[in-house]
Amino acid sequence: MRLFGRLSIGLLGRLSAILLLTLAVEFIASTVLYEKSSRALIREDEARRLAEHLVIARKLLSNEPIPGRPALAARLTTDRYDVHWAGSTTMPRPTRSQRDEAFRRVINWEPSLTGSDLRVETVAAGRRAQLFGALRLSDQSWMRFRASEPETVGQPGWHRTLLVLLPAAVLLVIGALLFRRTLRPIRMLARAADRIGRSSGLTLPEAGPTEVRHLIHAFNAMQHRIHQLITARTEALAAVGHDLRTPLARLQLRAEQIAEPKLRRAFEADITEMESMVLSLLAFLGGDDDPELPVRTDVAVMAATVVDDAADRGADAVYVGDDHLEAEVRAVDLKRAIANLVENALQYGTCARVGATVQDGMLLIWVEDDGPGIPNARMEEVLHPFTRLDPARSRNTNGLGLGLAIVSRLAEAEGGRLSLSNLAAGGLRAELKLPLR
Repeated sequence: MRLFGRLSIGLLGRLSAILLLTLAVEFIASTVLYEKSSRALIREDEARRLAEHLVIARKLLSNEPIPGRPALAARLTTDRYDVHWAGSTTMPRPTRSQRDEAFRRVINWEPSLTGSDLRVETVAAGRRAQLFGALRLSDQSWMRFRASEPETVGQPGWHRTLLVLLPAAVLLVIGALLFRRTLRPIRMLARAADRIGRSSGLTLPEAGPTEVRHLIHAFNAMQHRIHQLITARTEALAAVGHDLRTPLARLQLRAEQIAEPKLRRAFEADITEMESMVLSLLAFLGGDDDPELPVRTDVAVMAATVVDDAADRGADAVYVGDDHLEAEVRAVDLKRAIANLVENALQYGTCARVGATVQDGMLLIWVEDDGPGIPNARMEEVLHPFTRLDPARSRNTNGLGLGLAIVSRLAEAEGGRLSLSNLAAGGLRAELKLPLR
């Protein structure tokens, strides 16, 4: 199974490979056994025919007068059997009779040949085997014979191989279809698992083998518990957000009554920071059950609008991307992501350069700043929630460290990616790449 672990062929491919391997082993084993049994049967049949031919030839030659025996032997010769009579009473050359398999097979079929002092010797001649032998007639003269084995003995024909392979191929196709049908609940389970936390979920019908039904039942129960937890968390966050906004609003009203301008601005700055922290926390913990649908949006105009809002607050922000770039996006989420990147750039640097374009079939939005950058070893770390790298930055910053984490999660939800890199001239470049719909 280690081989299967290296190949990404899926469960259906693995089961089909196991079925194919089983059929291959069965085919090879049956072919070998068939060839052996077929060869044995053919040899038995050849031995029977040879025994019958020798009995008949011996009887005819024994009854034939000596002058007519050579001609009779010629008439007894066929394409397979060559018969000669020389009239010699000297013992012929073959002396391996008792050790030759052909001798035993012939004697088994015609025991009457035992009294004829049968001599047999098998000699290999290329792909064919020839059998030389002699037997004694009633007048003590010897009849010599030679039998040739046909070349096709034991050789499988292509038509028979095709007839064996055709059912195996049909069984393989039927097995693959049955495997596919059996694995259908597992594919449904994978699709439903991918939707957990992103939508209201999908209750699967409990179908398939017993083990699969038990798995689906456990999955449905788990999915129900997870959605209950997400719903409870969302409702709790909404309640907390509402409860926190109320005192923040009262603080804002009371701050406006402070006569001292410096103290009033400090109060207002703290309240604004608290509101920002509450909003970022709610955005990050609000879950993925988002009813927003992708809509046709001019991403370039959206990014320029975010930059203009920052510039209106006195920040050094400029848009340098395409003038117009329409794409189907979740507008609210994308605008939040761009705003987070711009705020991150302005928080750790003195300016922000923003651009949007299409690159390699992907929607690319980038934000550059002139800050101190991030150590390369900690690029991935800053994408985690609640991560602060103040020692790597030169300024004291506020917030919860959720800005980049929110952008990274929104990018992953869209099948994209947020990547960070340090600029050669100093500063950080954040690239948000999304599939272009």
